[in-house]
This record gives sequence, C-alpha cells and structure tokens, in this order.
Amino acid sequence: MRPLSKLFAVGPLLIAMAAMGQTSDGTAETQSAEKQSTPVKVRVLPDAPSASRDTQGFLAPGVDPDNHLLVPFLKHIVSDQAQFWTSPTKMDKQGAVIFAGFAGFTGLLMGTDKWITQQVPDRPNQLQRSQHVSDYAVYSLIGTGGGAYLLGKIRNDDHMSETGLLSGEAALNSTAVTYLFKAVTQRPRPLQDNGTGTFFQGGYSFPSEHSAIAWSIASVVAHEYPGPLTKFLAYGLASTVTLTRVTGKQHFASDAFVGSALGWYFGRQIFRAHHDTELGGTSWGELVEAREKGPRNPANMGSPYVPLDSWVYPAIERLAALGYVHTAYLGLRPWTRMECARFLEEAGEQVRDGDDQHGEAEKIYLSLSGEFREESARLDGAANLGLSLDSVYTRFSGISGSPLRDGYHFGQTIVNDYGRPYGEGFNNVTGLSTHSVAGPFSFYLRGEYQHAPASPSVSLQAQRAIANADLTAPVPNGVAQLDRFRLIDASVALTFRNVQLSFGKQSLWLGPGESGPLLFSNNADPVMMLKIDSVSPYRIPLLSSVLGPVRTQFFIGQLAGHQFELNGNTLLGPGNIDPQPFLHGTKVSFKPTPNLEFGMGFTAQFAGPGLPFNWHNFLRTFYSHTSGPTANNNNPAKRLSAFDFSYRVPGLRRWLTLYNDSLVVDEFSPIGSSRPTINPGIYLPQVPRLQKLEFRAEFVRSAQTREFAPGFVYFGVRRYRSGYTNEGNLLASWIGRAGTGGQVWLTYSVSPRTRFQAGYRHQVVNKDFIEGGHLSDFSAQGDILMSSHVSFSGFLQYERWRFPVLSTTGQSDVTASFQITFFPQWVGRK
Repeated sequence: MRPLSKLFAVGPLLIAMAAMGQTSDGTAETQSAEKQSTPVKVRVLPDAPSASRDTQGFLAPGVDPDNHLLVPFLKHIVSDQAQFWTSPTKMDKQGAVIFAGFAGFTGLLMGTDKWITQQVPDRPNQLQRSQHVSDYAVYSLIGTGGGAYLLGKIRNDDHMSETGLLSGEAALNSTAVTYLFKAVTQRPRPLQDNGTGTFFQGGYSFPSEHSAIAWSIASVVAHEYPGPLTKFLAYGLASTVTLTRVTGKQHFASDAFVGSALGWYFGRQIFRAHHDTELGGTSWGELVEAREKGPRNPANMGSPYVPLDSWVYPAIERLAALGYVHTAYLGLRPWTRMECARFLEEAGEQVRDGDDQHGEAEKIYLSLSGEFREESARLDGAANLGLSLDSVYTRFSGISGSPLRDGYHFGQTIVNDYGRPYGEGFNNVTGLSTHSVAGPFSFYLRGEYQHAPASPSVSLQAQRAIANADLTAPVPNGVAQLDRFRLIDASVALTFRNVQLSFGKQSLWLGPGESGPLLFSNNADPVMMLKIDSVSPYRIPLLSSVLGPVRTQFFIGQLAGHQFELNGNTLLGPGNIDPQPFLHGTKVSFKPTPNLEFGMGFTAQFAGPGLPFNWHNFLRTFYSHTSGPTANNNNPAKRLSAFDFSYRVPGLRRWLTLYNDSLVVDEFSPIGSSRPTINPGIYLPQVPRLQKLEFRAEFVRSAQTREFAPGFVYFGVRRYRSGYTNEGNLLASWIGRAGTGGQVWLTYSVSPRTRFQAGYRHQVVNKDFIEGGHLSDFSAQGDILMSSHVSFSGFLQYERWRFPVLSTTGQSDVTASFQITFFPQWVGRK
C-alpha cells in the first residue's frame, strides 16, 4: 500500500478547476459570493422514488441535490445502488440497443483477452512502470476529489465541495459493484493461472477497480467544470489508468473496459441525480441525443458483414450472373449489409422493367429485399441505429467410418466450415448470431458451442512420413473429445466514406470460385485481424478511366496453432512457438466493364521467433526475397500472390460465366509464371429450358514443377514449417499442397431460400508427396425455408478415400447432418 497522504494530494486537476474551470454562469468564486448575498430560496424536493426519470431510469437533473455528509450521503448511496440494479427493468429499445452493443463488444474483448495480453511486452521494468503510472494516476484523481471537498469547505465554495462529494460518492458506488463482481466471477489475473483468464478459478481480475474509480471521478469532475483543460486532464488520466492496467498485466482488456464503463456509468448517474443545477456545470443528457440533422450519408453508416455461409451470396451471385447487378465484386467477400442493399437498389429498376419471363430474378429480388429492408431504408435517409438477433441454430452431425481431418497433408471430409472440429460419431454445433449499428459504428457477433468426439492419432509410420515431408519431427495428431465455446466471426467496425476499419475474428473469401479461393477462404478458423476495406467501389483518377471502378482491402492478423518454425538453423517445436507468425494481405479488384472483373492479391506470412515484428521487416515482405545458405535468417516472409478474373460471355450473359483463380509462391504474379496453381470454373445461373436449375463446375490443380519437390505450395520450407494454416487447417483451398481435382454442382431452386443441390468432389494427391492418395465425395443437400422464422437444412455425403500411409486398403465414410435455424426477427431500431 502507498502512504495514505497520497490519497489526498491535490493533483493537477484541482489546480485546473480552481484557476481555469469555467461554469456556465461565471467562476466558482463569483457564484459563491452571489449565493452569500442573496436571500436563501427554499426548494421543495420531490420524493426521489417518484421523481421524474429519463428513459434509462436515471433521476432527472437537479431532482435530489441534497449533498451533505452522513445521512444524506448514505441515503444517496442506497438510492444509487437501487437505481443501478433496477435499471434493466426500465430500459427502452434505444437503451437496449446501446446495452447490446456494450455487451457484444465486451464479449469480443473476452474472446481476445489472451491474445491481447500476449502482445504486451513482459519486461519486468516495463510492467512495474505501468503499474506505478496507473497507481499515481488514480491517486491524483482521488486526491482531486478529496481536495476539492476540503478546499470547497474552507473557501465556502459550494460548487467545489459538491464536486468532491459527488466524485467520492461515484467512486464508492463503482468500487462496491466491482468488488461484488470480483467475488462472483473469480477471474485470475493475466500473470496467474497461465494467463488463460478462465472465470471461476479463484482470482480478482474482473473488473478493474482502478479503472472504475478513475472514470467515476473523472466523469464527475469533467461535467462539474466543463472547461477543455479540465476535460483533457480528467479523461486523459482516466484513459491512462485503463491502458496501463492492461500494459502492466494487472488486468485483461475486458476487465479494464468493463471497469471503465462502470465508473463512467456511476459518474453519469450520480451527477444527473444529485448535481445542483444552480451551481453551474454542464448538462448531461440522454445516452443518445435526438438532434435534427441534415440528410444522412449512407457512406458514413456502419454496417456488419454478411457471414460467408449465408444464403445471400448464392442469391446475389445468381442475380449478377443474370445481368441485374453489375457492381458486385465476386473476388472480394464478405460484403456488408449496406452494400447488399445497394446491390438491390441497382437491380430494382432492371427487375421491374426487364424481360424476366420466368420470374427467377424477381423472386430473388423480393427475398433479398425482405432481408435488407432496414438497410434499404437507411440508404433513403433513415437513422442508422439498431440491434438484431439474427439467428439461433443447432446442427447435429453423425459420421460413420473414418473421416479425413488433415487437408494440409492428405485431405478433408468436411471443407470450408470455419475449421470446426469433427470426428467419427456424433458432432454438434449450437450457436447464435447478432449485430448492431449506431451511426458510423457496427458490431457483429457469432458464437457457438462445439462438440466433437475424440479422434485417434495416425500411426507412428504416418507420423514419420509427415515429419519427413515437412522437415520437422514426428508428433501425434490425435485429439481428445472437444466441448467448447468458440467465437466464429466477431468484430467491431467504424465506417467513413465507404471505408470500413474493423477488428476482431474475421473470415475472408478472396476469389470468385465456389470450391474455395486459392489465397484465403473460410476453410480454417477465422483469424484475429485488423482490416481496412473499401466496402463499395470507387474511382481512381485516370486509372479508372481504363480499368474501371476499384475495390481494395488490406488486413493484418496473427495466426494460431503453429507447431514448428525454423529460427535460423534451429527447429523450434512442437508446440513452443512464441510469438506465433503474423499474416498480412492486400487485394485489389477492378471492373473495366459490367461483364469483366479481375483482381490481384498478395499475402505474406512473417515475424515469429528471431524475426521481430517491426516496420523494417514488415516493409521487406513486399519486395525482399533471400535464397542461399543465409536464407533462413534473412528471408522476411512466406509470400503468396494471386490473380483471378470472372467474365460473363457477351450475348450469353444470362447463360454463361467463366472464371479462373490462380496463385504462385514467392513470385510477384501468376501471370506469365511457369508454376501457377489454377482453379478455372464455369457457371450457368439458368440451364437452357430449365430455368430453376443451375450448373457449376470447377477444376483445380496445385503447382507441379521440377524445381521443387511436390508439396511446396502452402509450405514454408525456409521458416514456417507448419505452413499456410491456422489452428492446423489450410487457410485456402482444400486441394492442398500437391493435389489435382475438381467439383461439380447441380442446384434446383424452388425459391431463393428453398434449394436442393447434388455435388461431386474428387481429389488426387501426387504419389511423390507422402505416397499420394485420392478421395471421392458424392453429396446431396437441401435447404428449406418453412416460414419467415424457421429453416431446415439437411446434408448427406458418401466418401471413399485411399491414402496408403494412412491405410493399406480403401476406406469409406458417411456424413449426415441436420440443422434447424430460427430467425427470431427481434429488432430494435430508431
């Protein structure tokens, strides 16, 4: 503990308050003198429980300003606590939207707490310095409050003494609630329990009392004395406390955030209820003020992304292939909900005035219009404030026989499924998705419980064969039974002029095909990333006059689950890779004509042990490549470059779309390369004479060359021996490192959301890569919309495979799954 005298040291805020803090009616001294020379006015106070309250249950300003120690102070403490615990029962829709956004962001932070903490340097002097800064900042704020009360009494300044009393009241209330939450949640601190942050393990980390105290005092002081210097000092000190509690590894990020929110909440509650409006200060209105503004700009409206497995993508892609949407960039997904609404606005007039004789385009348009009616209204100027519980779902799957679980070396029975675990026997995922928007901000959360049975490891012989191919060491790959909660896609975003900055676990689909892009897909667990995305097309002067409108995207994130890495000449692993490698990527796509889209993409896997993450090494990933004896030490990154295009054939634009995806390793572009991995495809949105039937076929082949042994694609020979993976699954195409194959689909649409599909997938792995092998899948799938609130999905797949290293004889398995999805349509909006 620090000396008690520090708690009452009058900090820089008190000096600013006394010397520069202006109220709405003049200085504090002038007001005090006026009050002494003016006859006392008796004000009749209404009974607090029946007093006027705002929509969130707060007492109206000035209702209960009886600010004195002892009995009035204790009564205020009791009423403050009663208001806090009963406020959820008084919440309106607007308050519910705000609370849901707060709860969602808190959940996102909790899911990333461990990752954020791992990014904080753990040098002892740095940790100690952060702890000292947070302590002294809190002491300064406490000293400000205590000093304000004492100085106000000495100077007979009611305004200053009220500031000290209310800041102390706010601090006591927030402290009481934080310690109650600590006792209930029992979360160990980041430096305890291996830094897992698991709740109910015995600990006092959640939430941060330092942050709660700092923000409760700062919010009161900043509103009692609303001068710019006072606000800067108060909120600056409070923000410093929040940040340094994380950088000092005394709390996780969510602990500090929730503590700060609690402090701010009590500061607001107490100032509004007990501040005497005759003393000055500023008003503190509703959480969201109703203001008359000019026309709202949709380019500045936050909007979450549509999940990649949504029915929306095949519907819009079919609408585009039929010629009704010209600005949908197929090689850059996901799309935001506002962008999908813009597609509909583009298609609407053509659908109404077109020659859609069989009504397929109109059916798609009407279904999509129902899905995006809120966003369409916002394009027309409606307020961008809302909350939606999008879906609640459960999927039961049974696998009979031995499935394939290693696409990096052999193959996968289930592909493009967010890296969800599966095994022989009963599997289940049960989850929900929700989103909210508020002006330029948006939030999306999709989380689920996952169950998968235990799966045995491959044989020792197979382990040795894998280690030989990867230049690593044998390691068992069996897994115990999994029962866990997992965030799938969860992100917060800010949008300005159609550029969206988002952070969180996110999925990408960087290619035009259906089987899986060669550069980045949702085959693996989503990556924790920061992304900058031009969510709508824009024009570049001069360049766009030739190449047309452009869309661009950049992301950077950290991978997980890597077991091996080469640091110089030392092989690290298995399982001790710290820090895990990072991945950044860029994609640029153009549309020279409504029928043609082409794009260029690039990703670089970089950093890790012995290769620090700094600006020098980051910039080198774009241009430097080292070979020879010193390559392992100097090579900055494992790079992949892609080029793709899609083309609706003129004259057959309603019938035929051709496309191709291509990729090279450590080259600038697949164009002109002698060793590209390719994935060409063909898509018919309507089979002639069968308007409800779609046909799609794709062929995919990993690069084969005499220069490198089979399996060099997606493999980091010079450093990243666990390859282009996240949590053990390929980040890109299921074709793997040395495969050739393809997929074919026939889809019959009863309606845009009731569809039946038959599919076939085949993969052959080069016999010189871990002795090769092959697999064949036959599948049938049905999606049925029973009502606007319920849909059913069924999937059945029969697979035969043979990989000699895994089994000397051919194997087969059958996968059957059933999913029910509820669409509650619980929407809060303004």
